[in-house]
Amino acid sequence: MQVAYNILLFLAMIVAIVFGLLVLITGKGDAMSGGGSVRTTFKGKASFDDFMSRLTLILGAAFFALMLLIDGVSNRMNLINTTTKTAAPISNPTKPPK
Repeated sequence: MQVAYNILLFLAMIVAIVFGLLVLITGKGDAMSGGGSVRTTFKGKASFDDFMSRLTLILGAAFFALMLLIDGVSNRMNLINTTTKTAAPISNPTKPPK
């Protein structure tokens, strides 16, 4: 379970870095406006801005999904760790006085 957590955490870090760089490179104020802009196509071909907008949306959704998965795996690991811990047995119990 720890290996899955580490892999998901690594993927989330990569997606976060690429997502942040993509938003910085795009440099538009309306890059995260929700897609309400006019499509810029020329003879049916999507432009570079459309590609970047779609990539930004995909990376944002991937980051959100990875964060949910990491939270689920972390909660599962905590549940397993708390249920498997038991008190140490007493090696030499003393008899109570009468």
